[in-house]
Amino acid sequence: MAEKLLSPGADGRRVYVALGDSFTEGVGDYNSRLPNGVRGWADRVAEQLARADPGWQYANLAIRSKRLRQIIAEQLEPALAMEPTLITLYAGGNDILDLGTDIRALMKDYEYLVARLAASGATVVLFTGFDVRVSALLEPLKRRNALYNQRVREVAARYEAVLVDYWCFDAFYDPRMWDSDRLHMSKAGHKYLAGQVLGQLGVAHKVKPKEWAPAAKLGLRDRGRGQRRWVSDWVLPLFARKLRGVTLGDELSPRWPAPVRVPPKAGLKKLTAKVPAD
Repeated sequence: MAEKLLSPGADGRRVYVALGDSFTEGVGDYNSRLPNGVRGWADRVAEQLARADPGWQYANLAIRSKRLRQIIAEQLEPALAMEPTLITLYAGGNDILDLGTDIRALMKDYEYLVARLAASGATVVLFTGFDVRVSALLEPLKRRNALYNQRVREVAARYEAVLVDYWCFDAFYDPRMWDSDRLHMSKAGHKYLAGQVLGQLGVAHKVKPKEWAPAAKLGLRDRGRGQRRWVSDWVLPLFARKLRGVTLGDELSPRWPAPVRVPPKAGLKKLTAKVPAD
């Protein structure tokens, strides 16, 4: 399976390019020694690819808070210019959070992006979105998310993309799989997702999911305190940024803007001395 999905280019090149927003940038999997201060599932996938088959190159163009139109405008052509043999794409999640988004128009643009990527001849990996149950505040977005996932599945089938059906991963009902903002995966979540992506690609790997005892149940007072803290620390600042028209990614550059050869031993951290941190 892996040999068919991940065959090298005509010149023997194996290039993995990751596109998207905070999901793919790695937010929630923090590492101060790496570009933008994060690691993430895509870095972990690249490292495992290189261990299984040395010679892989890797670029990650994803930047937190990017909308689909920005990913098309800023990441599509640079990605195609790298002549990738493997592409991962998650895009549209931030658009779903924008109240004025026309979901049908969004998915038309999404299909345009996937069609361009698929036409390159690369193996394309797509993701559904998880039903994040963080608060009744976000329940109105559930219908949008369901429609988004339906269309992603249809597009994946139409363009023969590999589908990682994130929606179906019951492991993510454990709150420990999420960062404190409840919208981004924790380090454990990123590790788990890396394993799922590698599994879908048929790549042997050593990414092991976190084994936990059952989560302790919080009392009503503790749940209320946690909810108030979440609203104060994350929800209100999010809406304040929306009102000001700014995002957390405005001053950031892609973490790995050009393909780097991934060391099969020690992984990408071996390269950090050569890459200035943002």
